[in-house]
Amino acid sequence: MGLFDSLKKAFGGGQQETAEEEKYDAGLEKSRSTFGEKLNALFANFRTVDEDFFDDLEEMLIGADVGFETAEKLTDELRDEVKLKNAKSKDEVSQVIVQKLVDIYGEAGEGEDNSLHYAESGPTVFLFVGVNGAGKTTTIGKLAHQLQQDGKKVLLAAGDTFRAGAIQQLQEWGKRDEVPVVATEPGGDPAAVVFDAVKRAKDENFDVLLVDTAGRLQNKVNLMKELDKIKRVIVRELPDAPQEVLLVLDATTGQNALSQAKEFNQTTKISGIVLTKLDGSGKGGIVLAIRNSLHVPVKLVGLGEKMDDLQVFDPNKFVYGLFKGLIKEEN
Repeated sequence: MGLFDSLKKAFGGGQQETAEEEKYDAGLEKSRSTFGEKLNALFANFRTVDEDFFDDLEEMLIGADVGFETAEKLTDELRDEVKLKNAKSKDEVSQVIVQKLVDIYGEAGEGEDNSLHYAESGPTVFLFVGVNGAGKTTTIGKLAHQLQQDGKKVLLAAGDTFRAGAIQQLQEWGKRDEVPVVATEPGGDPAAVVFDAVKRAKDENFDVLLVDTAGRLQNKVNLMKELDKIKRVIVRELPDAPQEVLLVLDATTGQNALSQAKEFNQTTKISGIVLTKLDGSGKGGIVLAIRNSLHVPVKLVGLGEKMDDLQVFDPNKFVYGLFKGLIKEEN
């Protein structure tokens, strides 16, 4: 049974949502309604399935933030699918489009490793990168809270020394989470902060070290040199670390987030993406654009303001939240 058929059965069977499904359902409501509105607008002037229709469909998909290349590929595949299934009525064509999108989301996620990796022994190090304002520090604070709730001993490193506000913000999260923070004065050497944090993590047997970094993409050369230096300091002390280099992207910025991802991916090896503010965005399509353009897995998603609204990314639950209500239920 394909993903579309599984979802159709679940929606039609009146199955009760799990707690995680409820989070995805609520967190993706804006993306779902935006996509539904775009689909309804597409069919408002529907007369026949012709080339004009597919041109409008491609425009609609671009507007849904799946990216130009992905929209073009999707439209070609949908064109073949509509013909194959001999869909003519508005409802038939609508369901073929939704089914194809669901299946493409499912196929794109096959074999993808969305889990966070931890060290077999010694401290695990997660390095967070991304532009200022994307939500790095908040993500670190929420993850620290969750890890501590799971019984892990957590340490934070304020590696964004260029913004006094970033150091203070992380220290505030440290107080809230009751987690120690290694920091220096604004303008200090980020690599020195990370060195001190790694040493403390080893000496005091911390389970996880979460490292914040600066995000001045407009000064890309210096930023990337700085990230390289930080990584070298970590590797020198812990040869198998960092276990994750996580790029934090603000989902509300849509295609700008994709551009940022391409920039970072060219200059530093990213192991996963954190998509923040998905609940405040109608741009859930960006997940497909990231997958198809970068082939880097999404590992964490922000689905709300609460501590536990930062979720490990589950592709099937994401599709559930994105397309619930757009799939016609089984009778």
